[in-house]
Amino acid sequence: MSLKSAKSIWDYLKAECEGHERIRGIQVLNLIRDFEMQKVKETKTIKDYSERLVNIANRVRLLGSVFYESCIVEKMLVIVPEIFEATITTLENTKDLSKITFVELLNALKAQEQLRVMREGNSEEALFSKPQDEGKNKKKKEQEEW
Repeated sequence: MSLKSAKSIWDYLKAECEGHERIRGIQVLNLIRDFEMQKVKETKTIKDYSERLVNIANRVRLLGSVFYESCIVEKMLVIVPEIFEATITTLENTKDLSKITFVELLNALKAQEQLRVMREGNSEEALFSKPQDEGKNKKKKEQEEW
C-alpha cells in the first residue's frame, strides 16, 4: 500500500511471486530431487507417470532453469516396469536411444500398454464365457432328462 508508482508495485509483486534467486535455486533442487525419486507403480498407467515427469520438468523450466527432454526420456527408459522390456529392447535395436524423442517413446509404451489391456480384457471374457456355456448345457441336459 505504501508503494506509489505502478513500476514499484510491479517490481515488488514480481519479487514476492518469483522469490529470490537463492529460493528459486532451492526450489529447482527440490524439484529435480522429486523428479529423480519418481517411480512407476504397477497400478499406474504410462500416461499418469509421464504426466508427472513432464509436470515436474515444466515447473523447473518456469523457475528459469534448463531441463532437457532427453532427461525425461532417460528416466522413462530406466524406470518403466519389466512388462515394457520388449518395447525398450525393440527401440534399442531399431533406433538410436540418444536421439529418440519423448513423444516417440511415449507412443511406443502406450501402444504396448493398450495391447496388454486389450489382451487381458479378452482373456477375462473368455474365462467368463466358458462357465456360462457349461451352465446352459447343464440346464438343457437336466430338462432333457425330465
